[in-house]
Amino acid sequence: MSKVVTYIALFILILLLVLIRFYEDQLFYDPYLTFFQNDYLYLDSPRRELAKLVAYTVVRYVLNTGLSLGVLYVAFKDMSIVKFSGFIYGVAFVVLMGLYLYFVIHPKQEDYYFFFNIRRFLIQPLLLILLCPAFYYHKLKAS
Repeated sequence: MSKVVTYIALFILILLLVLIRFYEDQLFYDPYLTFFQNDYLYLDSPRRELAKLVAYTVVRYVLNTGLSLGVLYVAFKDMSIVKFSGFIYGVAFVVLMGLYLYFVIHPKQEDYYFFFNIRRFLIQPLLLILLCPAFYYHKLKAS
């Protein structure tokens, strides 16, 4: 893959991640979007449809994961990185979704900040932001 094609592919994948974030209100059911934009530490948890909320959160995580794995593959051209990252994303999904469900089912005001951060890892490609520098550094050390 030439450098121009690589840069174009990276641009498109990152653009898709940005578009998911930009159109999150229209694409996904998430009553916590407006809840966390306000002074949420002093409010009651919003009303929500649990099954719909979980389904849309899973879809969003899967979309972000697929695009993130695409970014990692295009950037590093190494399937072992993609496989390892897929494993990391899988483990993170199980752990984060378990915590997310706990906080959705048992909302307490003192847990809102922790819940906010757990939710961010599920709905935003934060793992990509953590993995890219780690793999870049690993690649530099291996060279």
